[in-house]
Amino acid sequence: MIILSVEEMRKADQYTIAMGTPSRELMRRAAQGVFDSYPGWADAKILVACGPGNNGGDGYALASIMKDRDLDVTVLRVSEKFSEDGAYYFEQCREKDVPVLMYGTDDVDFEAYQIIVDCLLGTGFSGTPRDSIAAVIAEINYAHEASPDTFVISVDINSGMNGDTGEGENAVVSDLTVSIGYYKTGFFEGEAAELIGSLVNVEIGIELPPDYTNSSAG
Repeated sequence: MIILSVEEMRKADQYTIAMGTPSRELMRRAAQGVFDSYPGWADAKILVACGPGNNGGDGYALASIMKDRDLDVTVLRVSEKFSEDGAYYFEQCREKDVPVLMYGTDDVDFEAYQIIVDCLLGTGFSGTPRDSIAAVIAEINYAHEASPDTFVISVDINSGMNGDTGEGENAVVSDLTVSIGYYKTGFFEGEAAELIGSLVNVEIGIELPPDYTNSSAG
């Protein structure tokens, strides 16, 4: 097993893109990997909560895949911002008529969904979530605690958790976390055991740079 720091993962992403795999294709693979990692999508009412960065882009790509399979999926945006690839997959959602809500503008009943997918913040985030993202994290955790039928899936990392240390002052508590590419050091440190119910990793073709030395292999 290979475990990477956040910086090592960033460099591996950059190297893979430099070697010819478009970032948009990696995002699609990530979304497909998340979809394939969980067998319980059918007949569920699904909310995909998307942040402003590439983690949100994974969510838009995932929602697009779900719509292609006629699943009951709704996207929740927490920001007007997009990453470049995120904007592309958001437009796909629009073209496929995926319902889209904006937090703070539209009414959202988190407890009405059987599955909530956390795509708010990625591994590059550090610190404490603020404003609408902090509020949505709290809403997800409240729904998770209040309803035994609510299943929470975090994409790549639990939003609000530090990818290196596993600490998270305000972080999503998941039933399942689907790591993308490689496991991160934070999954095995700090508060990770309390935040992550089950952990899997999906391989999407991320290449390690030639100068990488794996001190965490197992």
